[in-house]
Amino acid sequence: MAELELDCGLVEKMLVGFLRDEIGKVGFSRAVVGMSGGIDSSVVTALAARALGPENVLGLMMPYKTSSPDSLADATTLAEQLGIQTALVDITPQIDAYFDRFPGADERRRGNKMARERMTILYDFSAAWQALVVGTSNKTEWLLGYTTLWGDMASAVAPIGDLYKTQVRQLAAHLNIPESIIHKPPSADLWRGQTDEGELGFTYAEVDRLLFRLVDLRWPPERCLEDGFAADFVRRVVELIRRNQYKRRTPVVAKISQRTVDRDFRYPRDWGY
Repeated sequence: MAELELDCGLVEKMLVGFLRDEIGKVGFSRAVVGMSGGIDSSVVTALAARALGPENVLGLMMPYKTSSPDSLADATTLAEQLGIQTALVDITPQIDAYFDRFPGADERRRGNKMARERMTILYDFSAAWQALVVGTSNKTEWLLGYTTLWGDMASAVAPIGDLYKTQVRQLAAHLNIPESIIHKPPSADLWRGQTDEGELGFTYAEVDRLLFRLVDLRWPPERCLEDGFAADFVRRVVELIRRNQYKRRTPVVAKISQRTVDRDFRYPRDWGY
């Protein structure tokens, strides 16, 4: 996929500068990152350590009882490699206490609850540690809506939000992320045996090629069909993009006054500094 190849040295420089500037301009010097042992959080943690210094990065590991031990081991290995501080919070007690009331809840409800529980913990540590939460969602996830609103989508800054999953993998190799992290099947690790690609029904390599054409090149779906993509695949991806638009914007405010937040009262996030 030549069109998705990165100049990884340049991208690293841009994202390290982005993190340093965006965190520093609002009066912070430290970052909190949720470390799942996956490739996205690993890349973000490595970038944050380069931007702020490893002593100013806290990696939070928040397993559930069904989480893979390998995920925790990979996160621990990376944290030791980077020299950052870490904390471990087992979310099993609060998740189980909630779903004891709703034993019939399906895996999606449980997964969403776990994602949001982890984010509340990240923001609590953010307050305790006087640090900003750095997001770990990538462009593929955002476009497909394969992410939990107010869960793993939440953050103060999102350094890899404009990188497709396959590009994150390129950057991971450049940043010397352990091979065990780079090559394992991507998974939110929300239940035993869960993988992203198994749940989505297609590979990241396949969908990133299509998303690049639909979004970056602004091709209409018809042109993608002419380029050899299957009709059912194109229709499904287009529908996922459309259906999940609400996740990619702030809540819509009903307009009553002369100056309404989100359309009339707009300033950059660092306004006033």
